[in-house]
Amino acid sequence: QVQLVESGGGLVKPGDSLRLSCLASELSVSSRTMGWFRQAPGKDREFVASFRWTDDSTHYGDSVKGRFTISTDYTKNAVYLQMNLLKPEDTAVYYCVSYRSGKSVLYSTSVDNWGRGTQVTVSS
Repeated sequence: QVQLVESGGGLVKPGDSLRLSCLASELSVSSRTMGWFRQAPGKDREFVASFRWTDDSTHYGDSVKGRFTISTDYTKNAVYLQMNLLKPEDTAVYYCVSYRSGKSVLYSTSVDNWGRGTQVTVSS
C-alpha cells in the first residue's frame, strides 16, 4: 500500500521559511511525477508545485512562483518543498501527492495518491 507521509509544518511569522518533507513508501519517486497541493479553510485544493521525473522539470502555481522550490532525493525516496518569504495567505494544509502517468499536474483529479497533510500557519 502506497504511503506518502508529510512533515515539517508549523507556525511561522510572515517572511519566515519552512521546509516540508514527504517520505514515500511502496512507490518510487524516481519514476513518478510528484507534487504538492494545499487547501486553506473554506477553499478548494490548490496546486502548489510538481516535479516531473522524465525530464526533472518543475512547475509552480502562480501564487508561489519565485518563493517555493520543489526537489527530490531519490536516495531517500523523498520529496521536499522549500517555502521562503511565507505570507499569511500561504496558511493551509499541505499535501504530498503522486500523479497518474501522463496527466496534467494542475488538477487534483490527476492525483492517484495523497498524503494526510501537514498544517502550515503563517501569522504574526
